[in-house]
Amino acid sequence: MKKVAVIGAGTMGNGIAHVFAQTGYAVSLIDISQDSLDKGIATITKNLDRMIKKEKISESDKESTLGNITTFTNTAEGAKGVDLVVEAATENIELKFKIFKELSEVTDDNVILASNTSSISITKIAAQTNRPDKVIGMHFMNPVPIMKLVEVIRGYATSDEVTNLIMDLSKKLGKTPTEVNDYPGFVANRILMPMINEAIISLHEGVAGVEEIDTVMKLGMAHPMGPLQLADFIGLDVCLSILNVMYEGFGNPKYAPCPLLVNMVTAGKFGVKSGEGFYDWSHGTKELVVSDSFK
Repeated sequence: MKKVAVIGAGTMGNGIAHVFAQTGYAVSLIDISQDSLDKGIATITKNLDRMIKKEKISESDKESTLGNITTFTNTAEGAKGVDLVVEAATENIELKFKIFKELSEVTDDNVILASNTSSISITKIAAQTNRPDKVIGMHFMNPVPIMKLVEVIRGYATSDEVTNLIMDLSKKLGKTPTEVNDYPGFVANRILMPMINEAIISLHEGVAGVEEIDTVMKLGMAHPMGPLQLADFIGLDVCLSILNVMYEGFGNPKYAPCPLLVNMVTAGKFGVKSGEGFYDWSHGTKELVVSDSFK
């Protein structure tokens, strides 16, 4: 395996492209928006510069990594001649179905199709293709260049050969792969999202304030950041989408998203990416300032 295509130049997509390119793979970074591609390359460049300052890589490492990435706004062109495609588009089931239907048509039958979905069924995604045995989940964690875990999700038809290949590939990227089966939320979000949702419910019911809830989890449970802060970093819209997938998939009310979360997303309060969620991020991400809505 020498050439990889990554679909989506956003937070996850550019991080995945960064890791593959830094490991020596030729990467086609694909997005329908040239502006998104430019921003993605700028983010990768900034992250590489940060690694140089920390003396983790050299200037030549940076140049070779950037040299391994080519950008495309056309999927068929970008996916030409690749061995693997990793889809990292928005967590929207209709969009992912559309992408995989197209990939099934424009790539050779032996190309492995992977999704970075954090909750959507790999089996359902695979059903949109002509090769369900070669469809698999590669759920990277954010920020991709730093976080070691990759959840490798087997769909109902995913072959042992493809699973073993992706497990080995993840290790070559310097990651620690963990194989899981295809159930809503997989493992990471099946455990994480109910915790975040419960923190939002606790806030909604007046049990404690934003800062107090996060402090309890940081100091009492040794979490590096509190669940409300983490939700802001993940994106409240993403959290809501994942909870809805689990709620619909399991039919269990314990996964029902808190009305406060629903209202915040409806109002456009997504967290860091919108500048406000449970915290006010207009001053940057270094300082925690509770949003005026919760003071």
